[in-house]
Amino acid sequence: MISANICQRLGKLRNLRTRLLFFPLGSSYFTTAWLSNQISKPDKMNIILMGPPGAGKTSVGRIVGCRLGMPVIDIDDDVLERTWGMSVADKLSEVGGDRFIEEEGKAVCGFTATGSVISLTGSNPLHQDSMQHLKRSGLVVYLDVDADDIMQRLTNMKVNRIVGQDAGVCMRDILRYRNQFYEKWLDARVLCGRGDSVEDVAKKVLKTLDRYNDSESESFISTRSKKDVASDPKFFSEVVVEGLAPDGGLYVPKNGFPKIEPSEWLRIANMPYATRALAILENCIHPMDLSPVELSTMLHRAYGQNFSNKSVVPLKHLTGNQYILELFHGPTASFKDLALQLMPQLFAHCLPPMCNYLILVATSGDTGGAVLNGFSNLKDTDLERIGVLVFFPENGVSEIQKLQMTGFQKGNARSIGVLSDFDFCQKSIKRMFGDSSLTGHIAVEYATVLSTANSINWARLLPQVVYHCSAYMDLLKNRVLTFGDPIDVCIPTGNFGNAMSALYAKQMGIPIRKVICAANRNCVISDFIASGEYDLRGRKLLVSNSPAIDILKSSNLERFIHHVSGGDGHLVRDLFFNLEKDQVFKVSEALLQKINLEVEAGWCSEDDCLKAIHDVHKRTGYIMDTHTAVGKVVASRIHDNTCPLVLCSTAHHGKFAPAVLKALQCQNIPQDPIEQLDKLCTIGGQQQMHEALLKCLRNSRDHPYKICQADFNVLSEEVETMIQDSFMKVQ
Repeated sequence: MISANICQRLGKLRNLRTRLLFFPLGSSYFTTAWLSNQISKPDKMNIILMGPPGAGKTSVGRIVGCRLGMPVIDIDDDVLERTWGMSVADKLSEVGGDRFIEEEGKAVCGFTATGSVISLTGSNPLHQDSMQHLKRSGLVVYLDVDADDIMQRLTNMKVNRIVGQDAGVCMRDILRYRNQFYEKWLDARVLCGRGDSVEDVAKKVLKTLDRYNDSESESFISTRSKKDVASDPKFFSEVVVEGLAPDGGLYVPKNGFPKIEPSEWLRIANMPYATRALAILENCIHPMDLSPVELSTMLHRAYGQNFSNKSVVPLKHLTGNQYILELFHGPTASFKDLALQLMPQLFAHCLPPMCNYLILVATSGDTGGAVLNGFSNLKDTDLERIGVLVFFPENGVSEIQKLQMTGFQKGNARSIGVLSDFDFCQKSIKRMFGDSSLTGHIAVEYATVLSTANSINWARLLPQVVYHCSAYMDLLKNRVLTFGDPIDVCIPTGNFGNAMSALYAKQMGIPIRKVICAANRNCVISDFIASGEYDLRGRKLLVSNSPAIDILKSSNLERFIHHVSGGDGHLVRDLFFNLEKDQVFKVSEALLQKINLEVEAGWCSEDDCLKAIHDVHKRTGYIMDTHTAVGKVVASRIHDNTCPLVLCSTAHHGKFAPAVLKALQCQNIPQDPIEQLDKLCTIGGQQQMHEALLKCLRNSRDHPYKICQADFNVLSEEVETMIQDSFMKVQ
C-alpha cells in the first residue's frame, strides 16, 4: 500500500540527516514523536485532498481510494451532515458565514480516521485548529485547479454563493482570498492544467504520492560516477552543502529533470515570477528536503523587494525576431542575483548542526558581489555558522565589480584580490576541496567544512533554470508564439552554467531548439563546440571588455558532456583527467554530432563588441552591456531568423561603464565610477539607470582590501585565517 511506503520513507528521513529533529509540514513543525507515531502505524496514514470548491476533490478522492484500496471519506457528506443532521447548505443558511467556519471546524476536530482518502471542503483550510488536527494524521495534497475551470464548474453546478461571500463580493475574489490558506497547509501540490479532467487530476495525485514513495529516483550522482557501481544515494540537502562531489565531479540529478506538461506550462505563463519559480522548482526539489511552504517563503523573500523591476526578469523586444531577457535588475546588477538571492537560503536550510561552513568562491567579476550580497541577507543566527571568502583576479574585473566586492571586509564575509586570472582562482578552490590534509585540519581544529557558491554547486545552477522557462512564458503571454513553437537562446558563455541551465529548461519541456554560446576572444568553448577538441595548451587568458566570460577552463562543461553522453561518468572522468594532465581532450565524432544538435557557438572580437553597442543604441536607443553585445554579435551571425531568439542580457551596462562609454563614442570619460554612471544616465535616460547599483557604489567607496600572490599555499593560509577570524576555535 502506498501509504505504508510513504511512512517508510518518512522513517528513513534521509538516513536521519540533521534537520530532522523537526520535520516541516505546512506552517508548523511536527516533532519526531509524531513521525514515530506514523512509523509505528504504517497503514494508518491518511491522504487528505484539499482545494477550492469545484476542484473535484470528492470525485478525485473516489478514484484515488479505489486505485489504492483505501476507504474514502467526504467531509461534507460523511462528517458535517451526519454531525449536524442537516445539509451543509441549510447549516450555512442557519448560522451565517462567519459562524459556519467555527461550527465546521468544531465538527472536524471531533472527527478521526486512519488509512483513508479524505476529501476536504473548500472552507476547511480557513480553520486553523481543524487543519492542524487533520495534518497530524497524514499528507495534505492541494488540488491547484485553474481559476477559470473552477468558475465554469461552479456555474455548471449552479453554485452562486460560497462560504464567506457577502453581498457585493464576487466569487472570483473569494477564491483568490482563500488561496493563501491552501498555500499555508499543503504538503504537496498537484498543478492541474487548464481543462484537466477528474481522471487526469487523479492520475496526477497518484503520481505525486509515488514521488513521496520513491524519493531515491530524485537522488543525485557525480558526473564522474560509474554506471555499474552501486553507491549510497545523495539527496538535494546533501549536495547543496557539499558543493563538489568527493571524486571531483559535479552533482547532477540521477534521472534528469522532470517534464512539465504543456497544459501546466500554460497555467504557469499567467503567474508572476516568484510563483512561476515555485511551480517549477517544486518539481525539482523533493518535499522531504524542502517543503513547498518553506520554498514559497524563500522565493518570495528572494524575488520580492530585492529586484527593481516588478517582472523580475522582463523580456523586451529588441529588433526583428530578437528579444532581450534582462537578468540584471537584482541588487548587484547581474544575472547571478537570480540564483544568489535564493541559494544562501537553501544552503542555510540544509545546513547540518554542530559545525561551521566556509563558502569559497572564485569569481570572474559578477559572482563575488552577488554571493556576498546574498549571504549578507541571511538571518544573524545563520551567519554565525556561515562564512564567505571570495577570491577575484585583481586585474581581471571592472572597477565597479571590484567596489561591489571590496565593500565586504568585516565579519564573516570578505574578498581578496589575487594577482592572477579567474582560472587560477577556480583551480585553487577545487584543489582545496581535494586536499584531505587541509580539509581534515580545518574540520578537526575548527569544526569547519568547506563548500562553494559557484555554479559547480547545484543550488547555484538550479534557480537559473527558472528564468529560461520564464522567457518562454512571456513570449506565450504576449502571443508572440503558441506553446510548442521553438525558440533559440543566446547566452554569453564562460563557465557554461547559464547555458547548461537553458538545456535543463529544455529537458523540462520548454521548446528550445538551440542554445547559442557566445564567447569573446577567450574562445575555447566556441572552438570546442566547433571541433570537439578542448585545448588549453599554450593558451593564455586575454583581458577583454567582457571580463565575466574571461574563462578558459569551463567547469559546467563537465555537466554538459555528462548530459549529451547519456550519463557516461567513465568518459567524463577520463576526459577531465586528460585535461588536468595534458591540458587537452577530444571527444569522438559521434559525440560531437550530439553536441551540435544541442548547441551552436561563435566568438566576437573586441571591436565588434563595441560596434554592436553603438549600432544598437543608434538604431533603438537601447544600451547593452559588453557581455550582451558579445551575444548580440554572435546571435546575428548564427541565428537563421526562423524562430524567436532570446538574448540573455547578463549584466547592466553600468557595471562596465568605461567600455560602454567608449563604444558610444563619448569624449572625456570620467575616472570616477559614479560619474561614469551619471554620464550613461544622460545618454540613456533615467529609465535605463540601475538605482541599486548606484546605491551599492555609494556605500562601497574606499574600503581597503588584501591582495595576495598567485600561490596555492598563500590562498590556503588566507582560508585558515578567515576561519580563525570568523568562528570560535574548538578547544
